[in-house]
Amino acid sequence: MQLAFVLYKYFPFGGLQRDFMRIALECQRRGHSIRVYTLIWEGEVPEGFEVQVAPVKAFFNHRRNEKLLSWMQADLAKRPVDRLIGFNKMPGLDVYYAADGCYEDKAQNLRHSLYRYWGRYKHFADYERAVFGRDAKTEILMISEVQQPLFIKHYDTPLARFHLLPPGIAQDRRAPPDAALIRAEFRGEFMLEDDELLLVQIGSGFKTKGVDRSLKAMAALPAALRKRVRLMVIGQDDPKLFQVQSAALGLGDRVQFLKGRSDIPRFLLGADVLIHPAYNENTGTVLLEAAVAGLPVLVSAVCGYAHYIAEADAGLVLSEPFEQEELNRYLQRMLEDDGARASWSANGLAFADSADIYSMPEHAADVILEARP
Repeated sequence: MQLAFVLYKYFPFGGLQRDFMRIALECQRRGHSIRVYTLIWEGEVPEGFEVQVAPVKAFFNHRRNEKLLSWMQADLAKRPVDRLIGFNKMPGLDVYYAADGCYEDKAQNLRHSLYRYWGRYKHFADYERAVFGRDAKTEILMISEVQQPLFIKHYDTPLARFHLLPPGIAQDRRAPPDAALIRAEFRGEFMLEDDELLLVQIGSGFKTKGVDRSLKAMAALPAALRKRVRLMVIGQDDPKLFQVQSAALGLGDRVQFLKGRSDIPRFLLGADVLIHPAYNENTGTVLLEAAVAGLPVLVSAVCGYAHYIAEADAGLVLSEPFEQEELNRYLQRMLEDDGARASWSANGLAFADSADIYSMPEHAADVILEARP
């Protein structure tokens, strides 16, 4: 079959983008042709992929999205495909991968009532309704159990159109046999002393991921402990605002901001705690990537995959609603208690051996290839 995938932006380090790539490659592995429509493509194009970058521009993002849809529909009219799979919500999809939460729920509960009079709201609400509306035909690949009831509440979406996928953790995130050697080499490269403790926060979108909360928690550590702690924040975002905050908190060179990179497994093996106090997070793949690497996790309960950390006893999950004071206490406890970290690490490694958290691309491909166009 000829399959077409559409997403607004591709870059190698985004969670949605990595999921798209693994699903598309799995479909290709099964013998199907892959065409991609996008506004921006950064990075290499896999062999055999046809990537179409839409030649459209607009001042507002939602207008640019509309232009992409029109341009893509015109091309599909000339060169039809068997399935159209979207990684962003839009009309005309045969299959939608639900990487984002329910927009309508956020608009009603987290925004001022005047927000719903803006053109931006109408665009995203209409595009979401085109996927989840009761009479729509799109099959929906769900990666978060938490979000499904919200879509049903707002759109009365038939349950049969939802397909809940297991997490899609790449096998290379698991701790390899030479994990201790990789850790030693990593810590040597970044000049980490034996008594220093490394926090990592990984993910694009520093504001949403709660980097401001992490900086406050680090600054709240007892002085003697704080001097032994370093924080590395890794992701595709502008760090300037958070660099100013770090300086104001007196953290100085104890905090580093790094661009998205392809050697994340080394950071997971070289660090002592993954901190992820996100404001909202549909899933949080990095939580499971850390756990299966043996890295203890400190995470906010709003993250869709936080329950895995609690069930595996691979770290600590913050209460909801979030309280900065609790984050401060939990972080201090995790950094001070070497025995607890060793236990959380061992539990994460055991979880890696027993849990079904690797087969998302295969399950997604099954639904895509069986869906009725």
